[in-house]
Amino acid sequence: MKGIILAGGSATRLYPITLAVSKQMLPVYDKPMIYYPLSTLMMAGIRDVLIISTPVHLPAFESLLGDGSQYGMNLQYKVQEKPVGLADAFILGEEFIGDDNVALILGDNMIYGSRIERILKASSNLKKGGIIFGYKVADPTSYGVVEIDDKGKAISIEEKPKEPKSDLAVPGIYFYDNQVVKIAKSIKPSARGELEITDVNKVYMEKGQLQVIPLGSGYAWFDTGSADRLSDASDYVKAIELRQGTQIACLEEISYKNDWISKEDVLKNAKKYGKTLYGKYLKKIADEEVKSYSKIFDNELFKKQ
Repeated sequence: MKGIILAGGSATRLYPITLAVSKQMLPVYDKPMIYYPLSTLMMAGIRDVLIISTPVHLPAFESLLGDGSQYGMNLQYKVQEKPVGLADAFILGEEFIGDDNVALILGDNMIYGSRIERILKASSNLKKGGIIFGYKVADPTSYGVVEIDDKGKAISIEEKPKEPKSDLAVPGIYFYDNQVVKIAKSIKPSARGELEITDVNKVYMEKGQLQVIPLGSGYAWFDTGSADRLSDASDYVKAIELRQGTQIACLEEISYKNDWISKEDVLKNAKKYGKTLYGKYLKKIADEEVKSYSKIFDNELFKKQ
């Protein structure tokens, strides 16, 4: 499976902060925002990623991330001249996608949870159809909303409904089989002149091929498209990292755990970051294996709970 990060748009909700800089380059506590969606794709086991952005902002992403080789990845870049909808990412990325399945994540989305890596890797093994997520919110009228049956299949999807049929918002991460390119080309622009991802999801739903994975209270999802939400995400990351002595969205750590880079690569990057907390953390994970507790939940005791 390949991955696409859509990091375009003008981010008018964040003006004047984004008048001269891409929203996805803003800091979420101690890292650029783009690190978070990229780390999500990496946790899914995706090594080939296309970053789509504006002609003005794309060079900054290339300067920050390069070709991805420092993470054992292949990063490519594509210009989106103007924002014409999320589904346009599949049309722009058609050559990059080729015959593969694809995951799309929005550049301002962050998902975190103790078992999220397992969910992401399972989703990336998709054989047919599409997979989206559902996240319970207090005010569904501000989001795309999905209604599901007792088997997790989508039965209705609406964009910012006045009377929601569900309280499950759809986060900006989607997994699809290869037919998504053809579907994206077939849908018509909405009333606001955009190729809507909701319309892509509706096609999969009507085929009975759209699976929804609800994310419960053990997960956090942030859409950092406004000043308040950006601040909330930063506060959350700060609290987790300082309390647990860990790093959220540490690209080198994920690459190392995935066996994409060596211990020597990690130490090389640690040296580059010097005495920062990030640099010290990289040295720590290279010097000693970071203990994972995820396997504890796989034992028979917990399976019977």
